[in-house]
Amino acid sequence: MCKRFRLVVLLASAAFAMVGCQPSAVPVISGPSSDQQTISVSELSQLLTLRVDDRTPTHMVLRRMGNTVMIFTHKGGSVYVNAKEVGKVSRIESNEVFIPRSLVSKIRSMLGTPEPTPLPEPTPPSVSGYVVIDAGHGGEDPGATSCLGYYEKHINLAVAREVADLLRQRGIRVKMTRTGDYYPELEDRAALANRLNADLFVSIHADSSPKSSTRGYTLYIANGASRASQRAARALEGAMSSTGLSSKGVRKANFHVLVDTVGPAVLVEMGYLTNRYEAGLLRDSSFQDRMAQAIANGITNYLR
Repeated sequence: MCKRFRLVVLLASAAFAMVGCQPSAVPVISGPSSDQQTISVSELSQLLTLRVDDRTPTHMVLRRMGNTVMIFTHKGGSVYVNAKEVGKVSRIESNEVFIPRSLVSKIRSMLGTPEPTPLPEPTPPSVSGYVVIDAGHGGEDPGATSCLGYYEKHINLAVAREVADLLRQRGIRVKMTRTGDYYPELEDRAALANRLNADLFVSIHADSSPKSSTRGYTLYIANGASRASQRAARALEGAMSSTGLSSKGVRKANFHVLVDTVGPAVLVEMGYLTNRYEAGLLRDSSFQDRMAQAIANGITNYLR
């Protein structure tokens, strides 16, 4: 009897195990992946400058310069670039579609090189002095540390150099407060602008916040800022909307470089290094180019 009982128990256990291994009739949606593993389609479109051309209950179509990205919007749906499959959708969450972050570089390589944004033509603005571009921090002052581990000072300098090059291409005289990884004193930065009778001083920074969810770019002018400074800040704010980031508006604060500069002066905070998404963008060279183009366009619009 005991042997027969044990046999029944063993057979029942095996049957239960087999049933447990069978796929469920109800689809199981996996839990959220970490931010490092997936990226939303909205974030992808901003990162790669793709526009959403079509969205239906079954698929999305994104385009850029004759390239097409099609994403079937269900878990496990395929992602195609120019009719070639590159991977699968990871998950759907609150009507947002997420794909593996590992696909970003593959999609970018298949999109080809975007054409540069046409520069303003043909007449350069009339500039009596210079535009002074200040790459914030530098040297022993690293600025903020991003949540991805890099320093603000390097991003500031990379974007500032590109802004200066773009302005020079447009016939605008430019001076930079620093061209390498060293630290000019704050009063020396403003003094350079004053000595050159600068038409505009623009200090370039990246922001930080105790809240990792805080996002967006911000423009700062001094509390007693002139109308010219206010106009320059508005011109930069409008142009920077082309980056795809949200604006936190024009704010007032008595930063040294703003107060000590005699002429029009604006401080730009390009985005938040404490936000994983924006920190990822600001580290990306193609997004740095977009940011520099936007800042240069804002400066050019103001000078006109």
